[in-house]
Amino acid sequence: MPMSPLKSHYSTVVVGGGQAGLSVSHYLSRAGIDHVVFEKKTAAHKWKDERWDAFCLVTPNYQCLLPDHPYDGPDPHGFMVKEEILAYLDRFKAKVKAPIFEHTDVRLVEPLASGFRVETSAGTVTADAVILATSLYADRFIPRAAERLPDDILQLHTADYRNPQSLPEGAVLVVGSGQSGCQIAEDLHMAGRKVHLATGNAPRCARFYRGRDVVDWLTDIGQYEITVEHDGMTKKKHDTNHYLTGRDGGRDIDLRKFALEGMALYGRFDTANGARMQFQPNLRRNLDEADRVYNGINALIDRHIETNAIKAPPPSVYEPLWEPAAEVTELDLDAAGITSIIWATGFTPDWSYVAVPIFDGTGYPVQRWGVTGVPGVYVLGLPWLWTWGSGRFLSVAKDAEHVVDHLISCLPQRLGETRRAANA
Repeated sequence: MPMSPLKSHYSTVVVGGGQAGLSVSHYLSRAGIDHVVFEKKTAAHKWKDERWDAFCLVTPNYQCLLPDHPYDGPDPHGFMVKEEILAYLDRFKAKVKAPIFEHTDVRLVEPLASGFRVETSAGTVTADAVILATSLYADRFIPRAAERLPDDILQLHTADYRNPQSLPEGAVLVVGSGQSGCQIAEDLHMAGRKVHLATGNAPRCARFYRGRDVVDWLTDIGQYEITVEHDGMTKKKHDTNHYLTGRDGGRDIDLRKFALEGMALYGRFDTANGARMQFQPNLRRNLDEADRVYNGINALIDRHIETNAIKAPPPSVYEPLWEPAAEVTELDLDAAGITSIIWATGFTPDWSYVAVPIFDGTGYPVQRWGVTGVPGVYVLGLPWLWTWGSGRFLSVAKDAEHVVDHLISCLPQRLGETRRAANA
């Protein structure tokens, strides 16, 4: 909690106390801008409360570049595990000293004739500007078809999964093959559990290629600096992240290899009827498309190496280790001995409290590098807010600094008055 009580007016209200909200608070404080951060739970709580025990970063530690807080540990090319990530964030929170009200729910943001009214569980304030830093991961998404499954099947979202030992004995079905789904499936597989995995359209990426981490190559090529305007916002804002892992020093996640080792793979989950799960007949296509992206990224690296005459080990092309003999479209949970289902089906945003016209027809905020069409309203922390690194430790600082610079340029008179009063 902040040292002082809630005031009636702030130059800027920040909604959300994750890495994005804390980052923008850093730049607001540096600029001398009076502000407050409202956080529904506790600062950066998702890293502690919604990650499993074996969770680790999938990008190297050197890409942790929170404002004035780069990774300074002994293993820049390693991958921090959960406890190390929490310690990194704790040091950042202590450094920022954000004026944050935790356990404070923002219930309404609405425009006034001048500025905005922000209603919270701690009271109502007005502000000249509002920065929405709540990301797209507010609420767990589980398909309604889950309601039709037997009551004796334990159902968890990835945010609630912790470790294999916490599940009842028996086989486990993981629904979804994005980063979380694949890594949790691997976690269970390594623990000797029988795993069934319903795949989706997530792409995959090599961990190491031609002697280096693929992230190192892509950094050199400039991929993380490509903006949404390069390929178009409509595509990029909904892209699924590539699956791979930083576990045990980092490695590929190859679902075909898992299948050879006994993991059962299916196409995309379709529906459920009692103890019977139905899947779409697209497993082969999902695997082939993931491999196409894998090889495409490696080919991009090949061109970079050739163009720049870089000495490196020879190129290679991934060849499938396993092919599905047939498309299995139905699974009897009882017959398969499945006692748990983990829904790796992502999250949905919650913009219900925002009574400001900044959204498109899909309910997504219309913005350019965090700046919306409504003066004084900004968004921050979204995937592909501006670059591939947006929303991550890599580029959230750049995005936050840009938002604050824009805010200062557009509200100079009121903000100048606030700074003068603060310095008096």
